Amino acid sequence: MATKPQRTLTFKCKKCSKPVKVFLQKVSACSHIQPYLGICACGEVLRHATGQKDAVEAYLASADLNWSHHHH
Repeated sequence: MATKPQRTLTFKCKKCSKPVKVFLQKVSACSHIQPYLGICACGEVLRHATGQKDAVEAYLASADLNWSHHHH
């Protein structure tokens, strides 16, 4: 049985070092990637993802807030 990914994670902002909560995004219905997104009080957007390496890299490299993982 697969474990469910956490709904929120906390990271330190790269810009101001404050803790930032990132929330699990609903953009992906597949198990290849669990993308997270959060915005720090200083305005810095923080992305994180777990899952398949190429899908995670594509998500982190994207500046699109409506990003979703597609199967080809």
